[in-house]
Amino acid sequence: MAHPLQLGFQDAASPVMEELLHFHDHALMIVFLISTLVLYIIVAMVSTKLTNKYLLDSQEIEIIWTILPAAILILIALPSLRILYMMDEVNNPHLTIKAMGHQWYWSYEYTDFEELGFDSYMIPTQDLTPGQFRLLEADHRMVIPVESPVRMLISAEDVLHSWAVPALGVKMDAVPGRLNQAAFSASHPGIFYGQCSEICGANHSFMPIVVEAVPLTHFESWSSLMLQDS
Repeated sequence: MAHPLQLGFQDAASPVMEELLHFHDHALMIVFLISTLVLYIIVAMVSTKLTNKYLLDSQEIEIIWTILPAAILILIALPSLRILYMMDEVNNPHLTIKAMGHQWYWSYEYTDFEELGFDSYMIPTQDLTPGQFRLLEADHRMVIPVESPVRMLISAEDVLHSWAVPALGVKMDAVPGRLNQAAFSASHPGIFYGQCSEICGANHSFMPIVVEAVPLTHFESWSSLMLQDS
């Protein structure tokens, strides 16, 4: 598992996030090639004797610098649109969870169960155990089964919040009075950290998100224990 505070992207834990990482590399390579070409032209213009400084027009150059940028934009737009539609696609989710943002904690409701819900608060620094991350651990984790499509219904009770887990490729605003939808699927077991990504008040940075992906049998055992406790 990638360290949640590392520079750059975390390791992908969902198919959508893997596609986003590939698109990032694809777009970055195009930007690198364009920057290299522009730098070469600048160096050539500065260091070369300009024999055609009074040239007024060139049909071939105009065709090239019109078609080439259009082709580059298409190379960027097509994979971008593909990923956009993948992120909006929700096909037969195995589990639906409603996340409600409060000042300053999250509450989760598993809508496929009758009475399965809980509040998730940040663990104070003085209560952390060795190996836990400061400002990122929560007293109740959102548990999901591995390789199962999960639909998130996200809203807020008071102000704007944002439910974001970078490793899963999910970031959705929580708007009071509005129910937003997101979908993801964890590709392997693990614990994935996120935080509210909206400046929602003084304690904005103290409402972490912890998603724990476990095998289906473990999820069934966990849900049974939670229902018994409730």
